[in-house]
Amino acid sequence: MTTSPFITAHQLADLLEGPEAARPAVLDASYLLGKPSFDGDYHSSSAIDGWMARHLPGSVYVDIQAQFSDPEGATHYTHPEPQAIADELARLGIGADTPVVIYDTTQTMFAARLWYLLDWIGVHARVLDGGLAAWAAGGHPVGSGPSPAPAAVPSWPATAAHEAWVTKEELASRSATDGRPLVCGLPATSFSGADPTRYSRRGHIPGSVNVSSRDLFSADGTVRGERELRDAYLTEGVTGTEEVLLYCGGGITATANALTLAELGITAVRIYDGSLEEWAADDTLPLEISA
Repeated sequence: MTTSPFITAHQLADLLEGPEAARPAVLDASYLLGKPSFDGDYHSSSAIDGWMARHLPGSVYVDIQAQFSDPEGATHYTHPEPQAIADELARLGIGADTPVVIYDTTQTMFAARLWYLLDWIGVHARVLDGGLAAWAAGGHPVGSGPSPAPAAVPSWPATAAHEAWVTKEELASRSATDGRPLVCGLPATSFSGADPTRYSRRGHIPGSVNVSSRDLFSADGTVRGERELRDAYLTEGVTGTEEVLLYCGGGITATANALTLAELGITAVRIYDGSLEEWAADDTLPLEISA
């Protein structure tokens, strides 16, 4: 039986009310990513003010770019090395065996990004289905204002638990007969090139198909049912029999695709971390417009 990467609000409430040793650390990974008005219009910011105003009691806010991205990376959210992730978790009071629940208020994609990073180094993490909205809708308490900083714990030697990333070079040399699906998780209007892009050029990587991560969640932010998820991928030829390669704009939205694939038991997945931010900046690499 496949273990779901999601946890419901009621399941989380039960854990938080249960034995202290079994209580998960709860992280709010919300982050603000502005909609571009013109090509190259990139603006993002911390969502700490939103957390201060309204959050799950006992949660800790994490800044995905400042705390869980490589400051020397070529793109905004370049993944850190496993040890850097473990060290940051330890500063947050999270050890190698600490269960973690992550949520956000931003369409699950930043919670999914942090989940993907933690899963990569073997830390057991789940995403709160529906985020803070589902928690509040379930009648559970919502807090505000600052919370005590968690006590740090010793870090541990961290390594990659599995392959998680595909590089620009690997995708650029990918042949037309490669049977592995390449999936873009951006909205259809971004995939086609109809809408302005945050990056230097519009379009999608040739040979890729579009499964918008937004369409994999209901209007209330909860993940769609198994049949709907499977049909969304099958429509674009993604069966799960081959490794799935994912990309998006900056390596964030694609992690929501990875999360929903994991819900289907499909874990042979790798993400192009640089995604269109890196690809579009290289004028030698093609992009297709289908608008």
